[in-house]
Amino acid sequence: MSDITQQRTLSTQIPGPRSAELQQRKLATVSDGVGTGLPVYVERAEGGILRDVDGNQLIDLASGIAVTTVGNRNPRVMEAVRRQVEDFTHTCFMVTPYEEYLQVCEALAELTPGDHAKKSALFNSGAEAVENAVKIARHATGRTAVVAFEHGYHGRTNLTMALTAKNMPYKDGFGPFAPEVYRAPMAYPYRWPTGPKQCADEAFEAFTSTVHAQVGEHNTAAVIIEPIQGEGGFIVPPEGWLRRVSEWCTEHGILLIADEVQSGFCRTGDWFACEHEGVVPDLMTTAKGIAGGMPLAAVTGRAELMDAVHGGGLGGTYGGNPVACAAALASIESMREDDLCARAKEIEAILTARLQTLADKTGVIGDIRGRGAMVAAELVSDLDLKTPAAELTAAVNKACHARGVVTLTCGTYGNVFRFLPPLTISDELLGEAMDVLDEAFAEALG
Repeated sequence: MSDITQQRTLSTQIPGPRSAELQQRKLATVSDGVGTGLPVYVERAEGGILRDVDGNQLIDLASGIAVTTVGNRNPRVMEAVRRQVEDFTHTCFMVTPYEEYLQVCEALAELTPGDHAKKSALFNSGAEAVENAVKIARHATGRTAVVAFEHGYHGRTNLTMALTAKNMPYKDGFGPFAPEVYRAPMAYPYRWPTGPKQCADEAFEAFTSTVHAQVGEHNTAAVIIEPIQGEGGFIVPPEGWLRRVSEWCTEHGILLIADEVQSGFCRTGDWFACEHEGVVPDLMTTAKGIAGGMPLAAVTGRAELMDAVHGGGLGGTYGGNPVACAAALASIESMREDDLCARAKEIEAILTARLQTLADKTGVIGDIRGRGAMVAAELVSDLDLKTPAAELTAAVNKACHARGVVTLTCGTYGNVFRFLPPLTISDELLGEAMDVLDEAFAEALG
């Protein structure tokens, strides 16, 4: 039985004395390159609550960056992990395989879009999945160029840093980066120069002309896109744009890679965000929410593409670890049995209504966007000029933290508040978190 009640409790200031003590140990032994957004040290968590070492209970609107989608200490996940640990923890699938790996790949073949034959390969992280998707695309097509988009984020390895758009903190000083990566304009309705109504057509034309002029369609192995961009600011392209990109790729023999690392597994109200427009990618990368907090990632794609790579060309020591696979199967069961796609849409309705009220009251929210439980508010200091309000965003974030709500910011300009609550969070807890957000805005705005 758990002793964590699903309510916010503040026993000390945030962070408390014990967390402050642990933070000093972190500074002494952990690289400064590993940042901490909120130095509160968690000792236990369940559902939508994180309890720290000082006894404070914080409302979790981050889910470990979209990882604990089914909630911390999900009973199905805990039991599956317990059973698997009792059996064995590792053999390396490439040495002596096990059924759990197969079961995850079978589930991915069933769940991912499209009725074609599909195969998967399992890895540890989203960046690893993206890197392997590019390897597969290049090997299968015999082409080398990969096109990514402005504001995109795909990871922190050398190749994925090349794909990622934002310099700080992800790329600065780490180059040179992997070659044959090109960047096209993103369909960003709120900031499209001629306005959101023109965005779909003009952004598509800008994309195709960029590839034609700077890369050459015949040189392009793949186009990689987050159906809803994550770190870049939860940018949702206009309706129809992604489908046009997909059709254009097919026309030119270019593979479409959907990076669903942050948006996948019920987060947006569909199993995968690209399903919203019926887009069927050639390759898809998943991670984060797939395994209830355990490290697991996958590349899933058309069988002929996945089989184009020679034996031994894909893999890794820990990829598809049996404990992580067991957790993934239990997470998927929870998503199905508890209808978390529907729950994501309920959360969307609550968040967007509260954010719209806040926007009307404060006059500093220029755009509210997202789908499901992947919702964001872009803060500006001038609604007409759309001037990014990064300092205000940071101040609101800090005020939320001090009141015991774990929040996240993102965006190329550092001015986007993003909401990624576990899909198991209660309406009451979510409402309380939004009450705190109201208070934080009031404090930051003076």
